[in-house]
Amino acid sequence: MDDALDPSALQAARERLGEAREEALRRWDSVQSRVEDLRRDRAEEPPGDAPAPDGPTLSSEWTMAEAQRGVVESAIAEIDAALARVEDGRYGLCLRCGRPISPERLAARPSAATCLDCARRASRSPR
Repeated sequence: MDDALDPSALQAARERLGEAREEALRRWDSVQSRVEDLRRDRAEEPPGDAPAPDGPTLSSEWTMAEAQRGVVESAIAEIDAALARVEDGRYGLCLRCGRPISPERLAARPSAATCLDCARRASRSPR
């Protein structure tokens, strides 16, 4: 049995992934702009200047922005990997066991690289 997705399903996946990538790039631009603003704020902050008592510290904002940037960069990498799988014919097949990934999972998470069973096993295994 051929487990490959039909051409119309692949085209739909390519379009969903392209839209997801555009959205991720918009989020990246927003986070990057925030990081640049924080850099500028840090450069302008007098040494030893205490933060407002009811506001976040510059360090905590920096940490949050860097974490958000990492999440967005990971999402873009996952989307790019999924687009590569579309092009090389492996999209929709689990990278761990080789079985098809359910259409419902791909609809919910187009960049999914594993079937639900393998994803569950991976989440339970110690890292």
